[in-house]
Amino acid sequence: MADNSKQFSADDFDLLNQNDRSKLDDEKIAAPSLTFLQDSWRRLRKNKAAMIALVLLVILFVLSFGSGLLPLSPYNYQYSNYTNLPPKIPGIDINGFNGTIMQGGVRVNAYVQNHVPSNVYFLLGTDGLGRDLFARILYGTRISLTIAVVASFFDLAFGVVYGIISGWIGGRTDTIMQRIIEILLSIPNLVVMILFLVVLKPGLLPIILAIALTSWINMARLVRAETLELKEQEFVLAARTLGESSFKIAFKHLLPNLSSIIIINLMFTIPGAIFFEAFLAWIGIGVPSPAASLGTLISDGQKNFQFLPYQMWYPALVLVIIMLAFNILGDGLRDAFDPRSRR
Repeated sequence: MADNSKQFSADDFDLLNQNDRSKLDDEKIAAPSLTFLQDSWRRLRKNKAAMIALVLLVILFVLSFGSGLLPLSPYNYQYSNYTNLPPKIPGIDINGFNGTIMQGGVRVNAYVQNHVPSNVYFLLGTDGLGRDLFARILYGTRISLTIAVVASFFDLAFGVVYGIISGWIGGRTDTIMQRIIEILLSIPNLVVMILFLVVLKPGLLPIILAIALTSWINMARLVRAETLELKEQEFVLAARTLGESSFKIAFKHLLPNLSSIIIINLMFTIPGAIFFEAFLAWIGIGVPSPAASLGTLISDGQKNFQFLPYQMWYPALVLVIIMLAFNILGDGLRDAFDPRSRR
């Protein structure tokens, strides 16, 4: 059998000329190296819908939490002579934004009827007590977003950590931790809220405590299930072989792979918490008057919806925008942060 192996000599190779810059450039990596967060941000920016949702949420956060810097009336200040005024935006002569309203089948100027000075106007009108709806909607949005921040904090601080520990350790520890979750899960959120109302005064605090006690449970179960699957993967075995600690493996290797399910569940938890507060306000056990939340504003506006629909439409529209924006942003973040979907 013939030997086809070839012996190479030094003459078969050409030394690269250091002065030949064109060949040297061929060996360089043209694209800059990106970190995990930089690459995720690059991918997120390509998703136009997610970026629009992000911009809307940023605007709502800035307007609601920065409303104290705007030249607005206090949210609970009553203009006794200016009750139930429709929206009026200076310079805009469009029905619904020019201070006119239908009365007896005829459109009349409510500001002229109530002898409102020409330099006084309300962008979104006033309610039955003469309070500025724009200021109250901003205040209500602040409460709803505060609840969203609280829910996301407990989801990340307790749910993720609890789920990783339960799934990573396994065995008896996992069994005990899951039984605790099942006990908490068997108690409805509404019952927890009512129990806190028995002990505490109605307000934002019992709502936050009810969310803190129950909102992280679903996140913990999902993270635990995903951790049980991921800890058997090859990259975890490689990290163990290299001598990395369990803490480092969990937060350096598992978290990036858990990011997709964490973000998806977080973006569902936030609208759920906001809707929970709105539901409590609707049934009368939410934030008490004179404070306002989007739920209380919708509940109050519904009473006059037939004659003054704007009192319910505007807070309902803000609530819908918040919930849709969080869901759309969640889809974009899932695609951007999931290492298994990179391309």
